[in-house]
Amino acid sequence: MSSHEQILRVLDAYFGGIYAGDVERLRSAFHPTAVLWGEIQGQPYHKNLEDYLQIVRARQSPQALGERYAMEPIAIEVHGKIALAKVRCPMLGFNYTDLLSLLEQDGRWGIVAKVFTHLEP
Repeated sequence: MSSHEQILRVLDAYFGGIYAGDVERLRSAFHPTAVLWGEIQGQPYHKNLEDYLQIVRARQSPQALGERYAMEPIAIEVHGKIALAKVRCPMLGFNYTDLLSLLEQDGRWGIVAKVFTHLEP
């Protein structure tokens, strides 16, 4: 399986975990020491992976709220053992654009950093 195909599988776990509120599926997409940076409604956001997963666990998922699944990859660039994925994650009243930095270690791709913002449609 190519690196591109492996990254698409990571993105599938990422999207599915967020959409369903499945914290273990979501965790499987990330490197254990991943960080998340962004802004929500003009407010800075910074979390480590465990803090982020606690937030996902505590909120109602887009699926539970009956939202349409519309998350999608926009672009993926692979450069050896590093990659960047630009994805769209409309959910919970937001239109998120995420830039996900990925790294391959020991034959496994994982998200090491998530940088995101909300863009008006």
